[in-house]
Amino acid sequence: MKKSDPAQKPVPERRDVWKMFDRVAHRYDLLNRTLSFGRDVRWRRHLAQLLPPRNELEVLDLATGTGDLLLSLYTDSGRVVSGVGLDMAGRMLEIARAKVRDRGLSDRLALIRADASTIPFMSASFDAVTIAFGIRNVVDVPQALSEMHRVLKPGGRCLILEFSLPRNRIIRAAYLFYFRYLLPRIGAIVSGDNYAYSYLNETVETFPYGQQFCDLMEDAGFEAVRGHTLTFGVATIYEGTKTA
Repeated sequence: MKKSDPAQKPVPERRDVWKMFDRVAHRYDLLNRTLSFGRDVRWRRHLAQLLPPRNELEVLDLATGTGDLLLSLYTDSGRVVSGVGLDMAGRMLEIARAKVRDRGLSDRLALIRADASTIPFMSASFDAVTIAFGIRNVVDVPQALSEMHRVLKPGGRCLILEFSLPRNRIIRAAYLFYFRYLLPRIGAIVSGDNYAYSYLNETVETFPYGQQFCDLMEDAGFEAVRGHTLTFGVATIYEGTKTA
């Protein structure tokens, strides 16, 4: 299999993208449900079912945002005993902490402010590392993937949920029309931020997906890498295992 070049030019705007998410934090969950027509909830539940097939899992969720995936990992799988959510956006983490506290899970789920490219945990610390709609926002994707591999225990699993582009030409055309013209306008109106949801469609269209992204995961050391396409290919869950 042809390997992709791990050297990618950093996109300068991504260094401070967390500030953009802080600006829209108060409307982030509402926009996720509205703009995905509620599919994002099902996508996260699907990811939770792909956790390693054993009990008492310790998980790390990167770019955790308002904590939806971290909570889904705990509640929907029934096999997680503890988890950590990591993000740079402080206001997003405030919302996540409130959700965790309201569910009485503060003793099981922790939230910290940190960068996914320099994960502040020892090697082989977690059974699973996840990230939903955040990998395309990191400055150095190969570095982030390498860090995810490092903190996984042998036999641990990496699960990445990200937008992708449908293969079907008709569905792809409709999807791109929505992403380019409708989604940014709706997002701007609801969030009050004219840039945030234009940034979304720009990054989705330029970010590697499918086999190209699977190659990046293999370059980082993951094995048994595969993609699970969702909703006609508008999103994909990438799965990889650390064998040693």
